[in-house]
Amino acid sequence: MKSYFKKEMALLLTLLALTAGCGREAPPAEEGKIPVAASFGAMEKLTEAIGGDAVSISVMVPEGIEPHDFEPRAGDLIRLKQARVFVYNGMGMEHWAEKALQSAGAENQVVVKASEKVAPIPLEDEEEREEHGDYDPHTWLGLSEAKEEARAIRDGLIAASPENRDRFMKNYDTFAKSIDSLQQEYREKLAKAPRKELVTGHAAFGYLARDFSLTQESVEDAFATGEPPARKLVELIRFCRAHHVKTIFTEEMMDPALARTLASEAGASAETLSTLEEPGSEGYLDTMRDNLEKIDKALN
Repeated sequence: MKSYFKKEMALLLTLLALTAGCGREAPPAEEGKIPVAASFGAMEKLTEAIGGDAVSISVMVPEGIEPHDFEPRAGDLIRLKQARVFVYNGMGMEHWAEKALQSAGAENQVVVKASEKVAPIPLEDEEEREEHGDYDPHTWLGLSEAKEEARAIRDGLIAASPENRDRFMKNYDTFAKSIDSLQQEYREKLAKAPRKELVTGHAAFGYLARDFSLTQESVEDAFATGEPPARKLVELIRFCRAHHVKTIFTEEMMDPALARTLASEAGASAETLSTLEEPGSEGYLDTMRDNLEKIDKALN
């Protein structure tokens, strides 16, 4: 049965290669560069920081789609098969990744599960655990966690291209020092903040909150599924008023209407944070500095 499935998949991929225009397309890898498939925007940016101009990155999840809602199409499997390295986050963020890898059937491909060595934050909601797994997958939004993920990407790129080892090591060292500097800067700033309550559109900033000893309260759960019950909204409004919350954060891929309504009821303003999920955004460090500056302003 497995043999039959493999033959069917091989035939499918052959046919698709002849009709590649039928799916989402990405430009071919630049000549002389390592072709890398990154699952979504954050993995693209971390890989970009380590790989530099030695890599050509194709992002699988297109703009406007949540990584955990994505379903690979035929053209995506072809691009995945052609990549020498595949970088994905893990922890349930890309439920489709393992099946896509099996279907693509690339040979000698280096697969990097970036969150492999990150200390996870358990999900508290039982329904979320049953549907998505045990842990909050938004690891890249914590600075210390992103540094660990960048280390995993560094090792994966070295395995795929040992001749570029020194370059990847140097890029990682530069990135790690920048992460440490940014973390120290905002630890000092946020330690002085009179408020420690970070109120967000959905529970994506748990690792950042852990890194900076903040408390995260959110409108929606970690996977942002469904509409929050009215009771939850009332409790959150009371929380915001009791803790004098000045700002309620939403994200680029969420409808801001709910956060704005909540902010209006709580006597707060609404602001946008980036979760780096979409491709083509600014670099990781610039985006996180912008996020932290907004959080610092909100808590002071």
